[in-house]
Amino acid sequence: MSINFSRMTQQEAEEMAAWHYPPPYDFYDMTADEEDYHEFIDPHRRSPHTYSAYKEGALIGFFTIHPTDEETVDVGLGLRPDLTGKGKGDSFVAAGLCFAERHYEARFFTLSVAEFNQRAVEVYRRAGFKETHRFMQKTNGGTYPFIAMKK
Repeated sequence: MSINFSRMTQQEAEEMAAWHYPPPYDFYDMTADEEDYHEFIDPHRRSPHTYSAYKEGALIGFFTIHPTDEETVDVGLGLRPDLTGKGKGDSFVAAGLCFAERHYEARFFTLSVAEFNQRAVEVYRRAGFKETHRFMQKTNGGTYPFIAMKK
């Protein structure tokens, strides 16, 4: 069964904002960073390029696609907590990138991932992403090492 994407509704945003990941992945809880939380939950601040992902009628995650030039999009994504760490990331990432290719005519993709999250880094590498550089990012009340990747 395929993954379907649609523009995120307010109800979906509120549902996803309540998701909680087990440590150390609770770093990705929407409530872990007040500014990120408000940007996600406020329909006027949330990117119009944020999509809900459904599989077999169930909400499984989201993809945010930010065009950065005519051929490149920067992606942000989240998979429902109970689906993480179970081998579902590869198909989720592939479906989101395919959606971005079709709807944004994207040829290149960029993303950033917290350095500690080697589980996600491996998913992105299998999807064809390569590390471009490392940087420090202010988020969640501190500054953390991140990896920038491009495909």
